[in-house]
Amino acid sequence: MQLLVARAEEKTMSDTQHPYVGMWVTDDGYIRHELLPNGRYDEARGKRKSAYQGQYRLTGDHIDYVDDTGFTADGDFIDGVLYHAGMILRRE
Repeated sequence: MQLLVARAEEKTMSDTQHPYVGMWVTDDGYIRHELLPNGRYDEARGKRKSAYQGQYRLTGDHIDYVDDTGFTADGDFIDGVLYHAGMILRRE
């Protein structure tokens, strides 16, 4: 029964775009996180497009990342800024 509830909630999330979905970039433009509406992310570093890809989960203003190799990281959105692994990213 919980699986059905989770699927229903997932469908609702995919039908409406979360306010944090979109492109987040460091001030120098070197790191670019694209948070996709399907719960996936694509991170570019410098000229290397898609340097890291994986899934993310939002819980309030907190984000948890799991890349496709299993590496995990997290961050927090505070006053419209994403603080992640010592980096500061702003919406593009």
